[in-house]
Amino acid sequence: MRKGAKAAVVGTVFAVMVGGAGYGAYNIVSALDGSGGGNGSSGTGVKAAPARTGPPSSDEVQETAKKFFAAWEHAQPQEAASYTNNAAKAEPLLSSYGEDAHITDVHITPDAANGDMVPFSVRATVSFEGKSKPLSYRSSLRVVRGITTGRALVDWQPSLVHPALTGMDDTLVTGESSAPAIEAVDRNGKVLTKEKYPSLGPILDQLRKKYGQSAGGTPGIELSIQHADPDSADTTLLTLAAGKAGKLRTTLSAGVQAAAERAVQKYGESSVVAVKASTGEVLAVANHRADGFNAAFSGSVAPGSTMKIISAATLIDNGVTNANGPAPCTEDALWEGQTFHNYREMTDEGATLAQSFARSCNTAFIKYVDDLDDDSLTREAQDRFGLGRNNWHTGIASFDGKVPAVNGPDKAAALIGQGQVQMSPLNMASVTATAKTGTFRQPVIVPQSLDGRQLAHARGLSSGTARQLRTMMHRTATSGTAAGVMSGMSGVIGAKTGSAEVGGQAKTDSWFAGYRNDVAAAAMVQHGGHGTDAAGPIVAAVLRAGG
Repeated sequence: MRKGAKAAVVGTVFAVMVGGAGYGAYNIVSALDGSGGGNGSSGTGVKAAPARTGPPSSDEVQETAKKFFAAWEHAQPQEAASYTNNAAKAEPLLSSYGEDAHITDVHITPDAANGDMVPFSVRATVSFEGKSKPLSYRSSLRVVRGITTGRALVDWQPSLVHPALTGMDDTLVTGESSAPAIEAVDRNGKVLTKEKYPSLGPILDQLRKKYGQSAGGTPGIELSIQHADPDSADTTLLTLAAGKAGKLRTTLSAGVQAAAERAVQKYGESSVVAVKASTGEVLAVANHRADGFNAAFSGSVAPGSTMKIISAATLIDNGVTNANGPAPCTEDALWEGQTFHNYREMTDEGATLAQSFARSCNTAFIKYVDDLDDDSLTREAQDRFGLGRNNWHTGIASFDGKVPAVNGPDKAAALIGQGQVQMSPLNMASVTATAKTGTFRQPVIVPQSLDGRQLAHARGLSSGTARQLRTMMHRTATSGTAAGVMSGMSGVIGAKTGSAEVGGQAKTDSWFAGYRNDVAAAAMVQHGGHGTDAAGPIVAAVLRAGG
């Protein structure tokens, strides 16, 4: 990935996921290496020494970092930018550090270098209209070899200026906040803070951006990050003068949220959503991700075999088969030149749909692809489950799912949650709630009564289809692939496991969807393996707390 692409990776993280490449980005040094290059001659007839190659030496790392820090401390943005491999991007941000953010008296203390990495701490003062506060934080930089000049240069990333600067064009600003602060409370009036519930940080920022004015508060004076992504709310770093926070009631449950926070901490790159099945109200949303992206709501990735909830409904509603009807599980299935296999060896030529669903047999679904139109799955997802119409209004940014009408191998792959199908944990939690109740209720994180926004609608499921889905999901939870994870759980339960192959990853994404009584939840763990390896324990923990 070339330099300059990082903003796209950070600002729209799941665009990378759609392509199946994962969330990270490799830092390949750009040709923008801080100098004008040259033709190999000094201009006096004396041939210049060839550009150095290979990793920078420890002396070069220390010297480059020292010069960069000195220029930064002395408010010399042009000079500091000249020591980076992307001066065009570095200079504006370093200039805004003093001019727009009003950060002065900067003191940078480097730690011992670790190879090409130099960790450091920053102490400074933020001053605005007679108000001042100290600012301190830690960051790090990397020194690399410039491609064209061979110079040792700081590998430019906005996050080295402040770790919360995640987009290439994000800026720092101090002044009156763009929206008044909010005091978010859960469904029972309990205060929700990002300090106690870290996953809610970006979500509370979005709620503040959208509802701060109407919540009745007054703006304060803050140092904040203004993100280039228009869907991202400002991130407050320091409050110089507090405004009045307006109270904002959410649908969240502090208890379920706490359980979700604890559960995702056990697995990297994980996300989970829980909803109240009978209302669509979001009870918890949690992410454990290095980039801070709300993948739980806005992610878009293949959902693997959790998609079989929709696929089974499609087969039933189109009269192809039913829960007790045939769905032979064969070793493999061929469709238009592509061979599909099961994730583990299994065959049962006499299996019913309920049995193949509980075992998560891929070939049982692929065998029926010829009995469906190219848009059968699309119509089921849209008309029955409310997906894929880009009309959800949850209260914050969210993805509505994508199940396009396709033909060829992708038509078959879609039935097992692969190909061009894309979902988020929010989508699959909603699908699970629809299967449980038979009625689609668009998820919301703040009550509709707050702003009267128009919610999405769908037909939902017939009573017969819903009953069959519940039967199959209950079987999966008690004697199928989800039985181990759901073991010992009381009440009315159902589940579906999933694992999704994304972009040739060595390890599949782990998916799991389940319900217990009136709580439906879904989780995804990137590179987490099979559904019960990572996503399953997350969902089970949330259901035990909320069900």
